[in-house]
Amino acid sequence: MENNLGRRGFLRLSGTAALTASLGSALTACGSADKKSSSAKPGRTVRLGFIALTDCAPLVMAEELGYFAERGLNVQLIKQASWAATRDNLLNGQIDAAHALFSLPLSVATKIAGKGSTDLKIAMVLSNNGQAITLKKDFADAGYADLKAAKALLEKKSPTLAMTFPGGTHDTWLRYWLKATKADQSKVKIVPIPPPQMVANMKVGNMDGYCVGEPWNAVAVKQDIGFTHIATQDIWQHHPEKALVAGAKFAAEKKDVLADVMGAVLKACKWLDDLDNRAKAATTIGGPQYVKAPAKEIEGRLLGTYELGADLGKKKFTGDQMMFFRDGQTSAPRRGHAIWFMSQYQRFGLLKEAPQYTKIADEIILRDLYEEVAGKEGIDVPADDMSPFHVKLDGTTFDPKKPQEEAKRV
Repeated sequence: MENNLGRRGFLRLSGTAALTASLGSALTACGSADKKSSSAKPGRTVRLGFIALTDCAPLVMAEELGYFAERGLNVQLIKQASWAATRDNLLNGQIDAAHALFSLPLSVATKIAGKGSTDLKIAMVLSNNGQAITLKKDFADAGYADLKAAKALLEKKSPTLAMTFPGGTHDTWLRYWLKATKADQSKVKIVPIPPPQMVANMKVGNMDGYCVGEPWNAVAVKQDIGFTHIATQDIWQHHPEKALVAGAKFAAEKKDVLADVMGAVLKACKWLDDLDNRAKAATTIGGPQYVKAPAKEIEGRLLGTYELGADLGKKKFTGDQMMFFRDGQTSAPRRGHAIWFMSQYQRFGLLKEAPQYTKIADEIILRDLYEEVAGKEGIDVPADDMSPFHVKLDGTTFDPKKPQEEAKRV
């Protein structure tokens, strides 16, 4: 399987368009900041990056509901063009923290998509579940999560499949699913595409399927160009998905500010897990400055109702659709989860040798800070940081203390 784009011409933002979008977002943020400057305390301006995905909701709603402002924070929400741009902007200090893939810092630290730095820190988890693998209608015989049928189609059609960032969560779900189908993976090409560009690329035939966050799976169904083959909660129920990732300098030098950002975001996560609030959330985040997608195409999957497409009907998730808090179960960052992702890197062949599992997890996961913030907010912290857990798709149990057993699994 290939990670690079080769010579195929994929639709993507041009440098000029990306720069324009970035500048436009920054200017919007600055304009908002001016209005709030009177209530913000000195030294408490925070630049938070986000990607146009439904699960940016905790940051957006913390801002829109005034939760940042009530803690004396002047937050600028700055839209990012891609996960690679998010990574670079965090590392060079252009943004302080971001809505980011849980495994993005791990990919950077293990040199899959970076130079080995552990300067990207996971402060808390923003969401569980709610991603999906979308296939074009030509693959409709694969149905919903029919691994045997998917294997036959994958080997027959030799598809190009897209994910959003090498070593990211979407890359991991896609490769884990491919392993579970037992298809000949030499027949599959994997390429990275930014989330908002998935639908356009599949529409013009540049790829045959993709793994991404919402609403871009629902949009493909609505436009009748693809169907939902599997939601990621049916790969690993309640998996970590997006995280609040902070740059090392910000985390070290402005720990108190980061803690207040986390407190405000935790309050927004609680608000989001009241399903009665999700229609409002869909309307808010669907705006052009955020996700730029119709509220209805966001709301359905937020509520757990999935129109699958390709005449497959509907699937309803209750309590395991996209979740943001789950009484604190979502929010706590676990070192065991970080170790699982790194074991998959080795299992998939992305790493030739075992990484320093525990060292990397210890350096990246800000577990102590999360526990401190949760304590102040009256939130219980689950005592399962390094506990074994179950992965649904292939019925396996992962023990973080024995990552090499998973890494060697066929």
